[in-house]
Amino acid sequence: MSTHATRRGAGVLDDLDERGLLHDTTDREALRELLAEPPTVLYLGIDPSAPSLHLGNLIGVMVLRRFAEAGHRPLALVGGATGMVGDPSGRSDERNLLDAETLEANVAAIRQQYARLAGTAEADVVDNRDWTAPVGVIEFLRDVGKHVTVGQMLARESVRSRLRSDQGISYTEFSYMLLQAFDFWWLHTHRGCSLQVGGSDQWGNIVAGIDLIRRRSGAVAHGLTWPLLTRADGQKFGKTADGTVWLTADRTLPFDLHQHLLRSDDADVGMLLARLTLLPMDAVRQITAEHGEAPERRFAQQRLADEVTAFVYGPEAVAQANMAAEALYGSAPLSGELLGALSGIVAEVRAPRDELAGPEALLGLLVSSGLCGSRADARRQLRQSAISVNRARVAGSGVAADSLIDDRYLLLQRGRRERRLIVVAP
Repeated sequence: MSTHATRRGAGVLDDLDERGLLHDTTDREALRELLAEPPTVLYLGIDPSAPSLHLGNLIGVMVLRRFAEAGHRPLALVGGATGMVGDPSGRSDERNLLDAETLEANVAAIRQQYARLAGTAEADVVDNRDWTAPVGVIEFLRDVGKHVTVGQMLARESVRSRLRSDQGISYTEFSYMLLQAFDFWWLHTHRGCSLQVGGSDQWGNIVAGIDLIRRRSGAVAHGLTWPLLTRADGQKFGKTADGTVWLTADRTLPFDLHQHLLRSDDADVGMLLARLTLLPMDAVRQITAEHGEAPERRFAQQRLADEVTAFVYGPEAVAQANMAAEALYGSAPLSGELLGALSGIVAEVRAPRDELAGPEALLGLLVSSGLCGSRADARRQLRQSAISVNRARVAGSGVAADSLIDDRYLLLQRGRRERRLIVVAP
């Protein structure tokens, strides 16, 4: 192996450290030596409780991409078996158990999604149900349970906090650590996997797997975690008032992902560029320095939104998101091209041309578009200056003759978030 490849293989640790992505590791120098001779097989566990990855999962995808670029062999484990039990880590109550059909659909969807984002083959996405389902309970207790003490399991903070709570913890979730430890042992034995990575809340589970490998196989394995992604205000990143930010367009539009990242706080944006993009750290530092000179331009947020949206959905989605944002919030004159970028982002309502005639045409459009529940509601919203036509507040109930953009489009808005694109029939 070349000296360059050796430096690159071990250098992934330095890169992760510089990006703030090292929280806990086993013996750091031993891990560096392991990574100095690629390929090291490593794995990340993914919870299939939904049919899509979310924005918080992206940090793990990026970590595996960085290991792959350093010559290592990452595996993503989608927990078809552990997903039926539920990990108590980071939770104050019991998970709702999914039925087998839902879980199978979630695993299949995440397998395809991860393979696309990671630029890898679906063969590098494994399902622990394949090796867990054939194992009987007596065999599992003998070969796994015997090697883990109850004291170890009770020492986990997630278990202790649940035991102190009114909800308590079921034996099902209490046993989750054993299942994840078995995963690491199985992948070590059958796939040569010697490193498990994950968020910091997984450290106890990872250590349990390392101990099981040592006790059953007499081998040394390693673990690495990164800090959980939180904002400067301490809130969990990737959550909004409307819920989770997903990485699939049927759950979170590319435009909404782009807008979510554009709203990142100045205190967070440098960290997010380092952890959620593949940009070299020199580029991250340059972007944040330029941002610091004129933060009102939100240059770093724009780059973050563009980079992440392009990674998840492609450059075309970035172009549409930026055009749609200009149409909704910008100052450039509206055009058919800009409003066309709202397709799939803003609900479209078809309207015959004669509906735009008359002194109260706007009232009818507000009701037929669903922006207002009645003409009385529409009048009230107009009096309160809550209605905009083509980004301009209006008070009258009619539609000006020259309001149509490209003789076809009319953008109606109620407040800041409710909007409709009226498309006039030829």
